[in-house]
Amino acid sequence: MILISHRGNINGIIKEVENHPSYIQSALDSKYHCEIDIWKTGDQLYLGHDEPTYKIEPQWLVNRKNKLWIHCKNIEALEYMTMKFWNLNFFWHEDDDYTLTSKGWVWAYPDKKTVTVPNRTIAVLPEWNDTDVSDFAGVCSDKIAMFK
Repeated sequence: MILISHRGNINGIIKEVENHPSYIQSALDSKYHCEIDIWKTGDQLYLGHDEPTYKIEPQWLVNRKNKLWIHCKNIEALEYMTMKFWNLNFFWHEDDDYTLTSKGWVWAYPDKKTVTVPNRTIAVLPEWNDTDVSDFAGVCSDKIAMFK
């Protein structure tokens, strides 16, 4: 099962450091994948949930591409990711029950069932509804350590 830290959180939400590059790196160093929120403003990329907060360079993403799940937060970020050929795993969603990532993974909103054929569905925040994740290919959680 793929274990994905939500915004760098491992054992619960710590809002003041979510999406900070060093917080993300700490989750990656702990052997988790990581879902991050990305914005593009002008010519610059930023991490941050509600707004562009932490400036990053494109190479930061490329260096971590095998373990990042990139949530594009504005249309400029989505356009940018779509135009680059770095083999990054990115997606856009708002209130959709399911969305498909650029690498063909199904990102399932909390409390939605898995798409089983093929099993490439990620359960997002299953702790919200005590979702059984046994049929999912992966989990994205603020408390990802409890799924180890």
